[in-house]
Amino acid sequence: MKDTVIQTKELLKEYRGRAAVKELNLNIRQGEIYGFLGPNGAGKTTTIRMLLGLIKPTSGSIEIFGRELRRNKLQILRKVGSLVESPSYYGHLSALDNLEAIRRILDVPKPRIAEVLDIVSLTGEERRPVKGFSLGMKQRLGIAAALLGSPELLILDEPTNGLDPSGIQEIRSLIKRLPEEQGITVLVSSHLLSEIEQMAGTVGIIREGQMVYQDTIAHLQEQAAGDLRLALSEPEAALELAVRRGCGGGLQEGRLILPRMSNARVALLIKELVENGHAIYRVEEHRQSLEEFFLQVVGGGQS
Repeated sequence: MKDTVIQTKELLKEYRGRAAVKELNLNIRQGEIYGFLGPNGAGKTTTIRMLLGLIKPTSGSIEIFGRELRRNKLQILRKVGSLVESPSYYGHLSALDNLEAIRRILDVPKPRIAEVLDIVSLTGEERRPVKGFSLGMKQRLGIAAALLGSPELLILDEPTNGLDPSGIQEIRSLIKRLPEEQGITVLVSSHLLSEIEQMAGTVGIIREGQMVYQDTIAHLQEQAAGDLRLALSEPEAALELAVRRGCGGGLQEGRLILPRMSNARVALLIKELVENGHAIYRVEEHRQSLEEFFLQVVGGGQS
């Protein structure tokens, strides 16, 4: 079983009596890309700032690499890279000079600059003034700066925000490579489910400061898979047969609605319906999109 890199317990952050984050229990394992998902204002950036020690929780605990953040802040943060909101840089300086300034602060070997430029695919552009970079290139430079200290954990807050489709694809491709090629655990926040779905293996959905869903992307897709709809003769009798066979189901506008099941089980049920005199007019698979499921989770109650 993979080690836990980030674990929060009952994390609470209040501002003037209003809870921006409440009873938040994050669980992020080593080597995974964890998608931290929620609408704007849901508490994602507040949570990230607490994880980075930039603000103190009102109550609750944060453990990173198995150690309590409050007591081991400097030792922990030496192994963490981050990009919160927009990257900071000197526009008149080149990418090389910007990274050199950070390298001196971190006191890492000079060859590390060339390594991170290669990781983010900026080799060949390093001597250009950063003010001439595209937004995607600037974002990649921000990630290069976050990687300079060879972190074991990378925290990215809305890294694709404001980028065009090409820039989004560049950042997405970069993030997906990091765990496999660099052994880095990644926490990436976004308000776009479509982005998280294409990057992350695990997702945590936050709404009004509370975690409402935390599981694998695969399980999220299963829950949003939808149902099977049959237009057929004598739907009431067909429903009785389906229930007797343990398939469950219901009726809607004269159609038999069945829960998701294996292809083999569907074929067996249809065969039995036909053998019992039912005429099957149409079989449709109704799929709820992940976006619909996401809106249902963040707009409704707990999942």
